[in-house]
Order: sequence, then C-alpha cells, then structure tokens
Amino acid sequence: MYDAFLSVSVCDYADALPRSQFIHYDIQSLWHPVPRIAGPAFTVKCEPGDHLMLHAAIYRANPGDIIVAQADDMYALAGGNVCAIAQQRGVTGFIIDGVIRDVQEVRDMAFPVFARGVCPKPGAKKVLSPLNQPIECGGVTVNPGDIIVADEEGIAVIPLADAASVLETAKKRNEKDSSVSLAQWRDDHLEKVQSILTKLGFKE
Repeated sequence: MYDAFLSVSVCDYADALPRSQFIHYDIQSLWHPVPRIAGPAFTVKCEPGDHLMLHAAIYRANPGDIIVAQADDMYALAGGNVCAIAQQRGVTGFIIDGVIRDVQEVRDMAFPVFARGVCPKPGAKKVLSPLNQPIECGGVTVNPGDIIVADEEGIAVIPLADAASVLETAKKRNEKDSSVSLAQWRDDHLEKVQSILTKLGFKE
C-alpha cells in the first residue's frame, strides 16, 4: 500500500495538501543522497533531555512504520545501535524533531534519519510518556497512522483519512507537469504572472 506514495515527490504533495501539513525544513536527512521513504507514523513523545520512549518504540513499531518523535535538541535521541536495531526490525526510518549521534554509523548503514542535526551528548532514560498519541513534530500535528512521505524536498504528513484522495491529486499533478513542455509552461506562466501584476496595478 505505502509503496504507491513513493511514486511522486514531496513537491507534488504540496499541491494536494494544506501548507500546514509539511514539517519545518530544519528537519532534514542527515546523509546523502537523500532516500525517499513512505509509511505510517508510529509517534513518540520524549520529554526534554530524555530518550527513553524512543528506545522503547523501536521494539514496538511494526515493520514498515516510520517512527516520528517529538523531542528537544539538547541531547541525542538515538545513536548507531538504536538505528541498527530499528533497521533490523524493519522500521523504515526516523523523523525526529531533535538530534541524534553516531551519524557516520547511521550513514554507513543507510538508515533514513531526518532530524534537526547531530549532538554527541546522550539523553537520559527516566521519563515515561504514552506511545502512539498525537504529537507535534516540526510544527505539524502528527497522528498515529498518518502517512509520512519524506525526501530531499521535505516531509509531508498525510492524514490517513485523506490518503487516497491526496495520492490521486499528487499523481495527477505529477502527470500534468511531466506532459507540459518548458516552452508551454513558460507561456502559461508568463500569462498568469502578467495577469496578477495587472490586477494588482503594477506599472512598468
């Protein structure tokens, strides 16, 4: 099911979703070339300075899930071993509103991690919080099961109830763009821009 969402880029989803459904650009892939991933969100909230629940989540997420975490950027939420175990268990990747460490190991294993950056300091394991509850990640409310699509263009959060229609709209947009020559696009673009300028009273 989720492989279908890999057929178009996050840019195409930008024409099918409200702008509020895109995670802030500060959260991006920590290695290149950036993979495109898609899957259902397994949500995690980690309290400031603590990474216990992310470490619990890697044993509870289902194969194919993308673990999406709300955290802080003062301490690393995960390192190479946590990412390796997640990968072994079939987790598709991490989307972290926070930081990780051991980035060279993560890069070498080609495990997709989108995060705010890298920090060598590990967090603590002291604070419980519920798993698979609505969280905030990069300015977007993410619900368990929402479909995440991430690539070099950004990260889209597709509400599960809207998934089929959003995918269809994004695919149609992609097909339309692919069928238009640059010359035709330029002519249409020029006409549109000129119309807006005229409407707004622009004078040369």
